[in-house]
Amino acid sequence: MQTCPAGHDSTATDYCDVCGLLLGATESPTPAPEPEGEPCPLCGEPRTGRFCEGCSYDFVAGVAPVVTPAVVASTWTATVVADRAYYDTMRSEDDDVEFPAYCPAREFPLRGSQVRVGRFSASKGIDPEIDLTGPPQDPGISHLHVLLLSRPENGWAILDLGSTNGTRLNGATDPIPRGETVPVRSGDRIHLGAWTTLTLKQDNAS
Repeated sequence: MQTCPAGHDSTATDYCDVCGLLLGATESPTPAPEPEGEPCPLCGEPRTGRFCEGCSYDFVAGVAPVVTPAVVASTWTATVVADRAYYDTMRSEDDDVEFPAYCPAREFPLRGSQVRVGRFSASKGIDPEIDLTGPPQDPGISHLHVLLLSRPENGWAILDLGSTNGTRLNGATDPIPRGETVPVRSGDRIHLGAWTTLTLKQDNAS
């Protein structure tokens, strides 16, 4: 008589006549049950299996989950105001352009690969993304005055499109060169016409 791996006495010599196990084989050990209720070392969630239901911690390997941080694309805006300081700097004695008595701030989102700044003209077919037609209207702004161009890594640059009165940056006396791309940063001020200033803002700027 032989004893099977499960401990049964069998009169058969090949397979146990009680449970059917192969005689002479080693019984496969029964895997130990996973301990339930063990708190996760990362989030404290009670264990219900190999992986934590709360944070995916691997209890067996002791490995924390790999978390890839989300990339949040920042947005840019241009706020347009009537700039008294710029007007006083640029005004000459024979200048008959008056500073507007009332001009509320306007905000424009910067979207796409390029944003045109100027004044609407139906006859010329010009409809800029940042339309500074008014009221009040700054007579020193050309219909197509300046172009904002998106740059790699969520930046922008400005390009004067051959405006009549030029484009100035951050209170500079001299205008930027026409036809030359100039990088700009969040907080930079773009001066146009007789009294208009655009201030750029990036919502996630450091």
